Amino acid sequence: MLIDWVVMPTCLPTVLRRCHACASGRFRANGKFRVNANHKLLDAWLLVLCAACGDTAKLTVLERMNVRSVRPGLLDRMHDNDPGLAAELLQDPVVRRRNRIALDWDDAWRLDTGGSDHLDREVIDVSVRFAARIPVRPVRLIAEGFGLSRPRSGD
Repeated sequence: MLIDWVVMPTCLPTVLRRCHACASGRFRANGKFRVNANHKLLDAWLLVLCAACGDTAKLTVLERMNVRSVRPGLLDRMHDNDPGLAAELLQDPVVRRRNRIALDWDDAWRLDTGGSDHLDREVIDVSVRFAARIPVRPVRLIAEGFGLSRPRSGD
């Protein structure tokens, strides 16, 4: 029997970066952007809030880009504060590297198993798809999918 599971994001992941105001290491992204134009050059940032003190930090998305080289749809999504765009950008390795951030996906995803009618089978083939780049260990997926408890070992 083949079962399809899907790992789905439930919210934006926590951004791991040091806060300059309180030295906390966790930020929340809520999909807000700031776009600044200087003549024909654009800068754009994804705003994140410190989980401890609420201070705002800016993650660089565009830096000194010519207005004509930016896709119009991208600018519209930034002006609309599109949370889907925020999710895409947080998963972009270039954005993460440029801003020296990491992501914490704990409590930001769920496993859609399609029900529990497979639990009584002896042999099961499982196919797992990811709706986003969510780093989850296979052992954790198996435990979650089959409702098994396991000790927390730095998962």
